[in-house]
Amino acid sequence: MTTDAKAVGVTSLDASPRALLEVGSYGGKVRQVADTVALVTANTATDGDTWYMCEVPSNAKIRKITLYNDVIDAHATPTLDCNLGIYNGGTKFTSSAGTTYAADGIIDEDAYATAIESSTSAFLGVANLTGLDLTYEVKNINAVANYVWEDAGLPEDPRVPLRIAFTVATNVAATHQDGDITLVVDYTVE
Repeated sequence: MTTDAKAVGVTSLDASPRALLEVGSYGGKVRQVADTVALVTANTATDGDTWYMCEVPSNAKIRKITLYNDVIDAHATPTLDCNLGIYNGGTKFTSSAGTTYAADGIIDEDAYATAIESSTSAFLGVANLTGLDLTYEVKNINAVANYVWEDAGLPEDPRVPLRIAFTVATNVAATHQDGDITLVVDYTVE
């Protein structure tokens, strides 16, 4: 005797009456944003330095985050550690919980990746031309259908663009170098 398992969406489709599914999860439009920042040693010199990489709609559903980079930290020990998270875009807003987020303000510094070390084989300490997938470094795979605002831990959709950014978490790199980093983000929208 076999035991079948159904994904959340398929279970909803089999319900009677048939449930409506979120467009971003089933049949949404796939979009991609790709951008590069040219870092100089001053951009990596202080804890809290932020590298704003791209902007996505708050109601987007992230499908993949891929990093490409030059060598930014040429020495493995000590290391330059970074987080990848969500910042507000250019529009100040206040959530229903009463928290106000300034333009470019931090929402969740490590929503997607936390304390990624430059000693990692394909992150900042080594040239990475094949791409490093950061999508589920922090985010749980069962949150694949989350909107960006949910990934950020917000109580509701603020209906403003949000930014994906790296933040220097621990700046103890022995040898900083100038170089480029590129982030490619695939997402769906309704």
